[in-house]
Amino acid sequence: MTTPSMEDYIEQIYMLIEEKGYARVSDIAEALAVHPSSVTKMVQKLDKDEYLIYEKYRGLVLTPKGKKIGKRLVYRHELLEQFLRIIGVDEEKIYDDVEGIEHHLSWNSIDRVGDLVQYFEDDRKRIDDLRNVQKRNEQDNQ
Repeated sequence: MTTPSMEDYIEQIYMLIEEKGYARVSDIAEALAVHPSSVTKMVQKLDKDEYLIYEKYRGLVLTPKGKKIGKRLVYRHELLEQFLRIIGVDEEKIYDDVEGIEHHLSWNSIDRVGDLVQYFEDDRKRIDDLRNVQKRNEQDNQ
């Protein structure tokens, strides 16, 4: 079972490997705004729990288990960003909002959010209708 902190690390490591082909302790520390020593401790824990293989001074690679979870965590993050965009959340608030909620939703809830995103994207008129409701509500609240 992963903790929210472990998930943040696995997600970031997965994204770095996808983007650059590798993930170094310094890259992870910079991306997560933490000290390299904190990254080393977490990477050692993730190695022990078989999410990745870490060799000091040589780098790390995700195990199949780590890749599977990393891919799912990135999907969750991107899906929540997409959902917040659809419902009209201000762009500058989306990242922080996703960071605030992503660890608090069950995978069942994530799947239902995915269904809702698909529902809106299957017919863009639904998004237009939602925007009209939002405009009316904003006018009523003024």
